[in-house]
Amino acid sequence: MNPLAKYFRGRLHRRIFAWFGFTIFMTSIVVMLAVRFIDSGESDSWSKKVERAHGFLGSRFAHVWDNPTEREELASSIARELDVDVTLEGEDHRVLKAYGDVCGRSGVSSPVLRNGAPVGTVRICWERRGGHNFARAFLPFAVALFMLWAASGVISRRLTRPIVELARVASDIGAGRLSSRVHLGGRHRRHHTPGEIQMLGDVINDMASRIERQLADQRALLAAVSHEIRTPLARIRLLVEMSRDKHGEDASFDKLDGEVSDIDNLVSDLLASSRMDFAALVPVRLEAERVARDALERAQLDPAKLVVEPPARGLALSGDPTLVARALANVVANAKSHGGGLAKLRVRAKPGFVVFEVEDDGEGFSGGEESRIFEPFYRRARSASADTPSVGLGLTLVRRIAEAHGGSAYARNREGGGAVVVLELAALDERG
Repeated sequence: MNPLAKYFRGRLHRRIFAWFGFTIFMTSIVVMLAVRFIDSGESDSWSKKVERAHGFLGSRFAHVWDNPTEREELASSIARELDVDVTLEGEDHRVLKAYGDVCGRSGVSSPVLRNGAPVGTVRICWERRGGHNFARAFLPFAVALFMLWAASGVISRRLTRPIVELARVASDIGAGRLSSRVHLGGRHRRHHTPGEIQMLGDVINDMASRIERQLADQRALLAAVSHEIRTPLARIRLLVEMSRDKHGEDASFDKLDGEVSDIDNLVSDLLASSRMDFAALVPVRLEAERVARDALERAQLDPAKLVVEPPARGLALSGDPTLVARALANVVANAKSHGGGLAKLRVRAKPGFVVFEVEDDGEGFSGGEESRIFEPFYRRARSASADTPSVGLGLTLVRRIAEAHGGSAYARNREGGGAVVVLELAALDERG
C-alpha cells in the first residue's frame, strides 16, 4: 500500500472521526448541564408542589380514614388512575392495605392528621417502573448519539477519500510513474467532490501530462543528439586511421584516438543514464556467464581472467542488456585503467542474486574511499594525473543500474592487495 495513502486513510480519517466524536460528546455534556441548571432553577417550585400534594393526600384520607370502605376505595382509585403502588399504614406503621407492592421507605409518604395528631400514613411509590422509565428516557438519547457518531464516520471517510487519491497520484509522480492520474469519478463523483479538491486534481493531472510530454521530448532530443554526435566521431576515427596509414605511426594519433574513445564512452554513459531516467528499461533473460565473457571480450582482455564458481553456472538474470553490459563494462574499464589492471572477473551465486566481482591489482582504497567512488564526479587523487582521466560518472552509473535491477553496487579492499568492486543483480527465478 502506498505510504502516503495509508497515512491519510489512517491518521487523518481517525483524527476527523475523533474530533466529530469529541464534539458530539461535549455537546451532550453541555446539554445535560443546561437541563440540570434549568431543573435546579425550578426546584423550589417543585418542592412546594410536592408539599401541597402531601397536604392534599393527607386531607383527603383524613375525611375517610375512619370508614374502611371509603378509605380503600380512595386508595384503589389513586393506584389505578396514577398507575402507582399505594400502601396504607396505621398509627403504629402496621400495613393495613396495599394496592400493588408494599412501598418501602423510598416511596413518597404523606401523614394522615386529625386535630394535628397522626392517625396513619399513606405511601405512594413507583419502584417497579423506575428502571423502565430510565431506559425509556435514555434510549432516544443513546440512539441519537450513535446516529450522530455513525454519520461522523461517513463524513470523515468522504472527506479523506479524495485526499487519499491525490496523495496516491503525487507519490506515483514522485516515483517516476508519470502516467498516473487523479480519478475522482465513479465512487468520487464530481457532484460529491468539493470543487476545490476537484480543481486540485485537474491541476495535478495537467502537471503530470506536461511533465510526461516534456520528458518524452527530451528523450527524443537526447537520442537524436547522441546519434548526431556518434556520426562525426565515426568520421574522426576513420580520418585518424587514414592519416596513420598516410603518415605512419605517431603518438598524436594514439592520443587523438583515445580522446575519441573517451567521448564515445561518455555518450554511452549519458544514454544509459537517460534510459533509467525515462524508465525505458527492456528486461530480457540474460546468462550471467555470457554477460561476463562479453564484457572481457569488449575490453580486449584475456578470457582466462573469468572465474565462474560452480553454483553460478547456468545462472540467469532479468535485465536490460544494454544497461547491464554498460555497468559491467564500466567496472572492468575502471579496474583496467585506474586499478592497476584487471586481476579476476568472478561470477558467483548469492541467494536471490547474481554477483559479479571485479578484482584489480592496484593499491586498494584509502579509508572511506570505498563509498565515495560511487559519488558523481568523484575522482581519486591517484587518478587525477593518469593517462586516462575520467569524468567520474562511470561507477555512479553502475550503482544506478544495479539499483534499477533490484540489486546494489559496493567496493572493498582485497586480501593481499588490490580492490574489489561488486555488482549484485537480482537473479531470475525460473522455478515457475
